[in-house]
Amino acid sequence: MSVVEQYARAHIVTDADIPLDAEREAVPVTLRYDPERDPGAVRIGLPGAGAREWTFDRRLLEEGLRAPAGSGEVRVWPCGRVQAVVEFHSAQGVSVVQFERQALLRFLRRTYMAAAEPVTH
Repeated sequence: MSVVEQYARAHIVTDADIPLDAEREAVPVTLRYDPERDPGAVRIGLPGAGAREWTFDRRLLEEGLRAPAGSGEVRVWPCGRVQAVVEFHSAQGVSVVQFERQALLRFLRRTYMAAAEPVTH
């Protein structure tokens, strides 16, 4: 099984102190899936000074593309027909990340293909 890593452009809105221009520009966000490490989880890495990688259930991402899903630290919901939002909560604040829905669907398809690969030794 192989690791899936994909970069997606996203808009990040956070309650941390960042320049206003940074909120308006799309930034590269890392989407990662490692079936050997945790076959049920995906990771999203946010860039910048407050860089953090969030790990959560792959089903949450899939469900959140159709209807609001999640509670606690990670929430996902569709935003119109072409976008989706992933919201991260921590002690440091809240980050709202807006993606093109197609980028997340492409990533999910790749994760399911990677998980289905036969193990060879």
